[in-house]
Amino acid sequence: MLDTLRLLIQEVNVARNLKQALEIIVQRIKPILQVDVCSVYLADGKDEYYILMATDGLLPESVGKVRLKKGEGLVGLVARRAESLNIADASTHPSFRFFPESGEEKFHAFLGVPIIHHRTVVGVLVVQSKQLQRFGEDSETLLITMAAQLAGAIAHAAASGGFAGLNDDIEVQEEARILQGQPGAPGIAIGTASVMYPFADIHAIPDRQANDIPAELEVFDSAVQAVKSDIKTLAGRLQDKLSSEEKALFDVYTLMLESDSFAGVTRDRIKAGNWAPGALRETIEEHEQVFHQMEDAYLRERVEDIRDLGRRILMYLQQKENQHRVFPERTILVGEEITAPMLAEVPPEKLVGVISVQGSRTSHVAILARALGVPTVMGAVDLPVGRIDGAEVIADGYSGQVYVSPVEAIRKEYQKLIDEESLFSEELSALKDLPAETQDGEHIPLYVNTGLLSDLTPTQESGAEGVGLYRTEFPFMVRHRFPGEDEQTAIYRQVMEAFAPRPVVLRTLDVGGDKALPYFPINEENPFLGWRGIRITLDHPEIFLVQVRAMMRASVGLDNLNILLPMISDVSELHDALALIHQGYGELLEDGLEVVMPKVGVMIEVPSAVYQAGSLSRRVDFLSIGTNDLTQYLLAVDRNNARVASLYDSLHPAVIRAMLQVVDSARVHGKPVSVCGEMAGDPAAAILLVGMGIHSLSMSVSSLARVKLVIRNITRERAEAILSEVLVMEEVHSIRDYLNDKLEQAGMGGLVRAGK
Repeated sequence: MLDTLRLLIQEVNVARNLKQALEIIVQRIKPILQVDVCSVYLADGKDEYYILMATDGLLPESVGKVRLKKGEGLVGLVARRAESLNIADASTHPSFRFFPESGEEKFHAFLGVPIIHHRTVVGVLVVQSKQLQRFGEDSETLLITMAAQLAGAIAHAAASGGFAGLNDDIEVQEEARILQGQPGAPGIAIGTASVMYPFADIHAIPDRQANDIPAELEVFDSAVQAVKSDIKTLAGRLQDKLSSEEKALFDVYTLMLESDSFAGVTRDRIKAGNWAPGALRETIEEHEQVFHQMEDAYLRERVEDIRDLGRRILMYLQQKENQHRVFPERTILVGEEITAPMLAEVPPEKLVGVISVQGSRTSHVAILARALGVPTVMGAVDLPVGRIDGAEVIADGYSGQVYVSPVEAIRKEYQKLIDEESLFSEELSALKDLPAETQDGEHIPLYVNTGLLSDLTPTQESGAEGVGLYRTEFPFMVRHRFPGEDEQTAIYRQVMEAFAPRPVVLRTLDVGGDKALPYFPINEENPFLGWRGIRITLDHPEIFLVQVRAMMRASVGLDNLNILLPMISDVSELHDALALIHQGYGELLEDGLEVVMPKVGVMIEVPSAVYQAGSLSRRVDFLSIGTNDLTQYLLAVDRNNARVASLYDSLHPAVIRAMLQVVDSARVHGKPVSVCGEMAGDPAAAILLVGMGIHSLSMSVSSLARVKLVIRNITRERAEAILSEVLVMEEVHSIRDYLNDKLEQAGMGGLVRAGK
C-alpha cells in the first residue's frame, strides 16, 4: 500500500495541470479502496464555496456545477469541522443536500476527509458506495493518509493553473493566484519569471515555449549524437574488462537513444511546442511511471538507466543553453534554491526580483539580495517552479506574497505601490546627511552590514557612520581555495580605507550551517548545531591566525579596526581566540609593523552566550547581538526551513527578554552593545532597541534611512514606555501590531510595510 501511495503522489506531482492531477487522484483511489465513487471538491479562490472538480462515479456533467458553502451539505460539514465524516446512509444525515444532476441517489455510504494545507482546508476528498454501511476503519485511515499526502501536490498544481481549464462550465472568478512565502528582502518587483535549475537535474527542468522549433530539434539531435559518441568511447575503453553481457548493456543504451519511444517521442514533444530540455523531462517522467509499475524488481531498477541517459543528454543541452541564454529586461529569478552564483549570472541591470522555494529571510542569499537592494521572497513552498518560466510574476518582499500571471487590477495596485515607494524613498534620501538622533538628543550610530567590495560606493553614499558587520566569508566563498594573507590584507585595507576614520567591524570567518566553502566541505546531519563559526577556526588556528594578521596589517595607519568573534558559546572559546589574536599581534610587532591592538567583540547569538554575557563582556571591548541565529536557537526554528519559517520572528517575547538580559549584563561592566542582525533593520523593532538602550545598530543599506526616520521621531523616554508595554505581551503578532500602530500614530505609516 505504501508503494501504491508513493506512485500515486509521483503521478500527481508530474501532472501538467490541476485537471490532470485531480483525474489521476479519483481514478487511482477508486480501485484502491474498492468504492463506487471517488470525488474531489476544492475551495474556490475566495474560500466561499467547495466545488466538485473531479469525479469517477458521479455524472461527469455535474463537475463544476455542484457547489456547497462551507458548512453546507456533507462536504461543507467536513470542511467546516476540518475532520472526517463516515456515515452508512448519507441521505439520512441532517446536513445532507441532494444534487439531482450528480446522479448520487443510488449511493448510500459516504466517507469524506478534509484536504488540509498549511492549516487551511483547501478541499474535501470523498468516496461513496452503494452499500448501506459505514466504511471500515482501515479505509478511513487510508483515505486520511492519502489526503494528507496529496494536499501539497494539489496545492502545487492549483498554484500553476488555478481552476482555469478544468471544465468549460466552471465559472470561478479568481482575483489572482496568490502564493505565500516569507519576506526575504524589502521591496516589490513586477517582472518575468526566469527559472534557474541545478546542472543535470532532470526533474528541475521547467516547461518553456520553444521559440524556434527547428533549432530546438537540431540542439536535441546534436546532444543525442554526442551521448552516443560518449557511450561508444566508453565501451571501447572498457572493451577488455567487461563480459559479453556487460558489453551488451552499451548496445542497449544506443538502441534506446535511437528508439521512437525515447528520442522519437521527445522530438514529437518539441514539435508540439516544448523546448528540448522540457520535452526530454516529459519523456523521462513518462518512462519512470511505466517502470515503477512493473512487478519484476529487476525491470523496475532499469529506470536508473533511463535517468542516466536523460542526465547525459541534458548536460549537453544545458551547456548549449548557458552559452546563449538571454535574460528578460525585468528578470525575476526563480528556483527551488537560489544561490549566490545564480544571482551573479543575471546582469545587474536586468535583475529586479528573486523568488526561492527554499530558505528564509535570514538565508545567505536573502542577506545578499538585501545588500543588492533586490526585492526577494523566500520559502514559497507551493511555487510551481517548473511551470512558470516566462510568466509575469509579482514578488512582494514585504508580505512574502507571490502572484503568478496577476490580473490587471492586481498589477495596477502593485504598480501604484511601487510608485508610492519610489516617492517615499526620495523623501527618505533627504535624511542621508542628518544625524541618527532621538528627539531628546541621544545619538545612536547607524552602521551597515556588508561583505561585498561592490557595496562600498552605495554604502558610503548612504550616510552610514561605518561598517558594523563585514562578513569576511564572502571573499572565501568566491574562491576555489583559502585566500592568502596578502590577498585578505588587500581586501580588508580597501574596506577600512573607504570608511576611515569611521569604525569598521570585521567578523572572523563564519562558515558552516548554510554557508559552505566548495573547497572545504562539511557534511553534518545538523549543521546549525555542528562545526561552524569560531569552532572551525579554533580547530584550524592556521586559518584564524592568517586572517587576524591580515586584518591588523590592513589597519596600519588607519586604526579603525574592530574584530568580531562569531558563534562564541563558552568563555574558554573566547580565551583561546583572544590568545591567538594576541599571538598574531605580537608576531606583527616582531616583523616591525606599527600595528595597534584592535578592539575585540563577541557576537551574542547562542543561548549560552546570553546567560554568560556578563562574563564575556568583562573580557572584551563590546558585544554585538546577532539576532538571526539568536532567534533561531531560542525558538528552535531552522531559519532556512520554509515549513517553519512563519514561526521565526525576532519580535518573539523570548528574544526581546534575552536581549534585555544581554544589555543589562554588559551595562554592569560598562561595555556597549550593538545589534547587527536583521532585527536592526526592522523599523518596528527599532523602537524597542532604542528603549533597551542599544548603543548602535547595523543593517543593510536599504534599511538605514527607514530606521533613521524612526529614531529621529521618537524620544528615549517614549521608546522605554513602549518597551514596557511590549514586555507584558505574550504573542508575536500582538507585539508587531502594537508597534506598527505606534508608527502609524507617529505619522510613519510608510514604514509599516517594511516591518511586515
